[in-house]
Amino acid sequence: MAKITLQGNPCNTNGELPAVGSKAPDLHLVDGKLNDVRLADFAGKKVLMNIVPSLDTPTCAISTKKFNEHAAGSADMVMLVISADLPFAQGRFCSAEGIDNVIPLSLMRSRDFARDYGVLITDGPLAGITARAVVVVGADGKVKYSQLVPEIADEPDYKAALAAMK
Repeated sequence: MAKITLQGNPCNTNGELPAVGSKAPDLHLVDGKLNDVRLADFAGKKVLMNIVPSLDTPTCAISTKKFNEHAAGSADMVMLVISADLPFAQGRFCSAEGIDNVIPLSLMRSRDFARDYGVLITDGPLAGITARAVVVVGADGKVKYSQLVPEIADEPDYKAALAAMK
């Protein structure tokens, strides 16, 4: 269990992020066409997971836009934004904001991803959705970087996450 805060108020996650150097847990998420997506779908590529509570919040929107700017033009990597939002809402957000380099994925069918990555908030007003985190998985399937953002309202460390993608 990790301790985080929401506007200074303490809350907890169900566990810890996967350790750097460990094999990344699989994921089972849903894309905008309601297809199941697994980590194996990105085999051989570096994967940045921008894990957010909801795209309908300012900080989540900002982080998605910033990662979108850095995702263009690299065939060997993929950037995901993962939230509890339904794929339809994610699609509307991405269309309205011109997000076309980041792949939005939803937890709509299962919270297993959130549990497996240790980011499921277990108490407080956001219980049942994800904490803010970034995980970078190398082309070899191993975790290269992870950050659980201690205050949900704060942005992640973009510089460190993007450095891990190199």
